[in-house]
Amino acid sequence: METIFSVKYMEKSMAIRKVTTYPADVLRRKAETVTEIDGNIQRLIDDMAETMYNAPGVGLAANQIGELRRVIVVDTAQEEEDSKRDLIALINPEILEAEGKHAIEEGCLSVPYFREKIPRSEKVLVKALDRHGNPIELSAEGIQAIVLQHEIDHLNGVLIIDHVSSLKRSLYKQRLKKMLQEKNNVPKERGRNNFPKQAHRFGSNLFDLKSQKLME
Repeated sequence: METIFSVKYMEKSMAIRKVTTYPADVLRRKAETVTEIDGNIQRLIDDMAETMYNAPGVGLAANQIGELRRVIVVDTAQEEEDSKRDLIALINPEILEAEGKHAIEEGCLSVPYFREKIPRSEKVLVKALDRHGNPIELSAEGIQAIVLQHEIDHLNGVLIIDHVSSLKRSLYKQRLKKMLQEKNNVPKERGRNNFPKQAHRFGSNLFDLKSQKLME
């Protein structure tokens, strides 16, 4: 289907959106192909970028904020200043080629309290549309390649827990259920700061280049 790019786009302030977490159904559904790049898509990209940087994170897929559109944003730059950011927005991304093997510890804001080494391809070639509707091909390796694979997985309803054994998934579900129960039992007057520190750390959306830990 032909993709239409509409120049009709009214400026609107970016918004930090709520990140959807497992076991929400939207995370298991396959995102829909974008056929018209209009103002809604532009605002979606802006909101996704703002949400990702606020986390802070290195990647985000649209269905992580409840939007079933095939859109991802990625920025693996080490610097946090606006001038150093290197945002990549991809519409309808598709992996054309993949080679090599690599694994680092990944985490995901949509899958709280879970981190695991996930096997990925070391290099990928991705085709997509940029936010202006131009077809592009992106050759990536290392961290950027891993982030792209992670986010494209999201668009296909695949989570990092799907890359581990059934035993680890089962243990995670039990641990998550227990942690959520404990969280719900925390008196309101105690506040967020009294929630287990480990839970906060695992629920973050952080990539640490020095420790080779990735969280999207």
